[in-house]
Amino acid sequence: MTGWQQVLPLGAGASLPRWVADARLAQLAWSRLAEPEDLEARRFVGHRGPSAALERLASPAPVSAAECFEGESVERLRRGLARWASRWDQTDPERDLDRLHALGGRVVLPGDAEWPDGLALLDGDEPFALWVRGPLDLAAACERSIAVVGARAATAYGERIASQLGIGLGDAGATTISGAALGIDGAAHRGALASGGPTVAVLACGVDRAYPPSHAALLRALCEEGLVVSELPPGSSPMKRRFLQRNRLIAAAAGATVVVEAGWRSGALSTANRAQMIGKPIGAVPGPITSPSSEGCHRLLRREAVCITDASEALQLLKITRADPERPVPARPHDGLSDLAGRVLDAVPLLDPRSAQSIVGAAGLPLEEVRAGLEDLVMHGLVVPEGGGWRRAPLEEPPTGRGQ
Repeated sequence: MTGWQQVLPLGAGASLPRWVADARLAQLAWSRLAEPEDLEARRFVGHRGPSAALERLASPAPVSAAECFEGESVERLRRGLARWASRWDQTDPERDLDRLHALGGRVVLPGDAEWPDGLALLDGDEPFALWVRGPLDLAAACERSIAVVGARAATAYGERIASQLGIGLGDAGATTISGAALGIDGAAHRGALASGGPTVAVLACGVDRAYPPSHAALLRALCEEGLVVSELPPGSSPMKRRFLQRNRLIAAAAGATVVVEAGWRSGALSTANRAQMIGKPIGAVPGPITSPSSEGCHRLLRREAVCITDASEALQLLKITRADPERPVPARPHDGLSDLAGRVLDAVPLLDPRSAQSIVGAAGLPLEEVRAGLEDLVMHGLVVPEGGGWRRAPLEEPPTGRGQ
C-alpha cells in the first residue's frame, strides 16, 4: 500500500458525502484541501472538474501514467493525492458556508458575475473560490481600482501618504485595494473609509478572523462599508506563505499597484513584482534617500515604476494599457518564463542574496523545484549567484535616445 493509499479519506465501502456531487460545493472543498500555492491541485481539478477530482481523491485505485496530465509523473500525482487526502477530515463545504452565511457573507466562484476580471491574468494560478463579506459588488469594485501597499513597520510619513491616497482615490470614486495589514495597508483603508469611497481588503486568513487583532475594528468597518475577501475558507489561520500568495490576488484584482513604503525585503515588493509580471502598471512613492523604509520604492523607481505623489497621479496609471497597438510593448526578460520559474523569481530578493533553502520557504516549493527554477532564471539572466545565495540580476535600463 502506498503512502497515499494509507491516508485515503474514506474506508472501503464508505459512501461519498453528498456535497461531492455538487459542482459549487466541490469547488469550495478544494479551497480547503489545497494550499493557495498548490498549482498541482489547480491542474488536477482543472483537468477533471471539481467533483470528479474529489471522486478520484477518494478512490483506492492505483495511479496510472494514463491519468497523469502533461508534465506530471505518477509519483508526483501520488504525492499530491496524499497531500490533499490528509485534509479530507477537515473538509465540509456545507459547514463552511453555514459559518460564512452566519456572518452575512457569500462565496464567489469563477464564472460568477462578481468574479473580478483581472484574476484571469493569473493564468492557471487563480483561486478556487473567493469568500466575501461586505455590501459592495466585488467585480464592480475592482473595475477602477488601485492597490495601495507597503511596509507594516511604516513611518509617519508613509502612513500619511497612504491615507491621503485612500482619501483621494475615494473622492474620485475609485477603489482602494490592500491587505488590511499594519502600517501602510491600514492607513490606506482608513483613508478610503474616511472619504466614503470603496475599499477592498484581501486577507491571508479566513474572513471570519480578525488579523491582525489590533485591526478588529477596522475589519468590522470594512465588512460594513467595503469588502473583506479571502481565497481561504472560514477558520483558516494566517501563515507566512499565505501572505505571498495573497499578494498575487491584490496585484491581479487591482488595475494598478502603488507601493508607498518598502524596504529591500518588504512583502509589498512581491505584489509589485507580480503586477509587473502580469502586465499591470506599477507606481512607487519616493521617500527620503536616507530612509531604509523607502529603499524598495527607490529601487522600483529605478526600474519601471512610475513616480507617484498623489491620488491623481495614481489614477493616471489606469490609462497605461497592457498593449498599445500604435507602440508595441518591447519584450521583457521575464517574458516566456514557466510558472515554476516565475514563482521562484517572486521569492528571490532584489539585493541581499538568499539561500536556496530560504527560497523554498518563500516560494512554497520543494527544494528540487527551486533549484530547477533557479537554473532557468540564471539562463534568462534574471538571477545571479552571490556568496552562496541568489539575488536578482540588475535589469538593463532602456535607451533614452539622448545624444542621438
